[in-house]
Amino acid sequence: MPRALLALSIGAFGIGTTEFVVMGMLPEVAEGLGVSVPSVGLLISAYAVGVVLGAPTLTALGVRFPPRHTLVGLMALFVVGNVLSAVAPSYETLAAARVLTALAHGSFFGVGAVAARRLVAPERSTSAISLMMVGLTLANVVGVPLGTFVAQQTSWRLVLGAIAVVGLVTIAGLLAWMPRDLGEPGDLRTELAAFRRGRVWLVLGLTMVGFSALFAVYSYVSPILTELSGLPIGWVTPVLALFGIGTTVGTLVGGRLGDRYGSSFVVAGLLATAVVLAAFAVLARTPVAAVVLLVLFGTLAFGLGPVVQNGVIEAARVPGGSLVSAANQGAFNVANALGAALGAGVLSAGLGYTAPIWVGAVLALAGAGLAVVVRAAERRDRLQPPAGVDAVPVGSRAAA
Repeated sequence: MPRALLALSIGAFGIGTTEFVVMGMLPEVAEGLGVSVPSVGLLISAYAVGVVLGAPTLTALGVRFPPRHTLVGLMALFVVGNVLSAVAPSYETLAAARVLTALAHGSFFGVGAVAARRLVAPERSTSAISLMMVGLTLANVVGVPLGTFVAQQTSWRLVLGAIAVVGLVTIAGLLAWMPRDLGEPGDLRTELAAFRRGRVWLVLGLTMVGFSALFAVYSYVSPILTELSGLPIGWVTPVLALFGIGTTVGTLVGGRLGDRYGSSFVVAGLLATAVVLAAFAVLARTPVAAVVLLVLFGTLAFGLGPVVQNGVIEAARVPGGSLVSAANQGAFNVANALGAALGAGVLSAGLGYTAPIWVGAVLALAGAGLAVVVRAAERRDRLQPPAGVDAVPVGSRAAA
């Protein structure tokens, strides 16, 4: 695989770490700024707002530049945002800096996915995207726990400063390894035209519904493990580490299976997810079974991510596809909010902690149904010539 994919993966690691590490540093940040823990918790929402605003806006602004320039610019914005966060003198300044940092999030993954596809032969496009996204899963396995520990022992400002350094390393890697001629500057009108295609909206809907299953369960995984499975609170962190390892393995394996089976793998994966969640709901009070099924659930769910991301770019059938790719990142955030809200709804209704798991199973089944429709639309599209080719031909200098 080209070394430029390593640079993209390092960038994904930095973005994933800065997004989630605040959750582990809430008490330290609150004490340092003299505000309440719930107030610091709102920084998580502020980051989500930045992602939603930045994904379409910055991607639209960046289509007129080659991917290399756009990615370097986005990572420079990421570095500035983290530096400002590290030195923020007040809560208000930190909130603004977090929004600024988040602006680069969705666009980096959207443009990065298109760039990853162009770095390899077309039949390896999903694997290339998975290698970029594995940085995001490793952030939860390594970056967030390490950042939380450092914040507890030294300072949360040091953690955010270190993340800025990760951004600088990413910029260096992009400048050194990302080919200058990796795609010509795009056209915004062409990018927007992709949204006229029904298949694009089907894939976006699949992302919002199918991946809501993940967040309906994962948002409440700690009380599920302690209240249902009876695990001591001290065991939650090791179990989540196992979950993170499962997501990393799933991302890598899913990339290879996606290259081979495409949307058929998404159908099978979502059906398998529904079965695993049903078993999890039934066996949740058996600790060993609960842990095994939870890790298997994470492996399946994250294995589908690169396949769907590649699928939405292929559905666009236009040169580039950065805008629909970034829109799919927004769809992942909608899935996050939708899944968590549905889980909260059944818990508020007094249905117990098995209820979010059943909600996840139903959402996975609904996602599988959408995946069947997407596969049918994909087969119809194969009978029509595409509007353009967005992968670099095998044997070209960039692919080599």
